[in-house]
Amino acid sequence: MTLALIIGLSLGFISILFSRLLKQLDEKAFYGLMLTAIGALYVGFTWTDTTSFIINCIQCFFFGTLAYLGIKKNAYLLAAGFILHGAFDFVYGLFPIPDLRPPHYDVFCLSIDWIIGVYLFIIVYGQMNVKTKNFN
Repeated sequence: MTLALIIGLSLGFISILFSRLLKQLDEKAFYGLMLTAIGALYVGFTWTDTTSFIINCIQCFFFGTLAYLGIKKNAYLLAAGFILHGAFDFVYGLFPIPDLRPPHYDVFCLSIDWIIGVYLFIIVYGQMNVKTKNFN
């Protein structure tokens, strides 16, 4: 479990570093695509169990919609999407369904989600007060 946390935190920070170093990168699109992809991963893990599959199709649609609205309307929705997906990772194990995710995936994914979510809240708030990079 500790390794999952370390890898998750590392990948979260690497994603942030990557998005900051590439000056031409549209960060909203980058994080929107990432949020959509992490929601879709659960569908791939759970297609063998009908109830799990339905739950995860719903969450995939929800997080995909948040990603779209975060790109088009309000970047705070992207930040909220990552924080909420991290919460989903945590509570998913409480559902009375088979847990078809890889071992310690909840810790791994939650750590990435919350690192990026907090970063996005900070960067969007900063953009509202100081113009440093065209995120809004």
